[in-house]
Amino acid sequence: MKIATFNINGVKARINALTDWLTESAPDVALLQEIKSVDEGFPREMIEDLGYTVETHGQKGFNGVAILSKLPLEDITRGLPGDDDDEQARWIEATVIGDTDAVRVCGLYLPNGNPAPGPKYDYKLAWMERLHARAEALLADEMPALMAGDYNIIPQPEDAKRPEAWTDDALFRPESRAAFRKILNLGFTEAFRARTFGPGHYSFWDYQAGAWNKDDGIRIDHFLLSPQCADMLQECWIEKEVRGREKPSDHVPVWVDLKA
Repeated sequence: MKIATFNINGVKARINALTDWLTESAPDVALLQEIKSVDEGFPREMIEDLGYTVETHGQKGFNGVAILSKLPLEDITRGLPGDDDDEQARWIEATVIGDTDAVRVCGLYLPNGNPAPGPKYDYKLAWMERLHARAEALLADEMPALMAGDYNIIPQPEDAKRPEAWTDDALFRPESRAAFRKILNLGFTEAFRARTFGPGHYSFWDYQAGAWNKDDGIRIDHFLLSPQCADMLQECWIEKEVRGREKPSDHVPVWVDLKA
């Protein structure tokens, strides 16, 4: 079961790039973030024509997440539990039925949090507390589960080309990284770091200041696997070359291959 997470940065602006990628790379499941579209405006037919079931949780102009799957989906839910007043579309989950096992797949777009400190940063940390609670519930279910997407968290200095440039940013502040570690320490495996060590691995390059050409990136798109899911992990990698294509997103896909 090959699953990719991809912050597409506007599905309508990048629909051709998206369909080209789906055709060439052919994930079994793709988790999209920042679709920036209401559900009824999502260009689902172009994706369904490629053999995917499309489930979205969108909002106009901002945020929005989706699951695209060639495999059967069951029990789709939308919205991160814990705050009925939260109107931001940042969470979607479903059970994916594989050849040998079912996996609970959660797609997320964690708040950026800038400027920090401030109300947006408070929202980020509160959202991460809710994420922690959902993570605990997933573990209690004891079925293979993963939480993947744009976490807007740089976990370690080695996950940035220039960590000193991010010292006061919400993505790298100590409170953000501590909240991320608190979730990991429940018993999750950060899939990429379970397979690849050292600096120089990034999933985001800003459009500004020639960041891509300088490889001035950060790694903020992550897969967190429950113990049962981690046992299925065969590989995890970053599809870096997608960033160099025409009209790219500022993120690239990150993949896991699970024995499921």
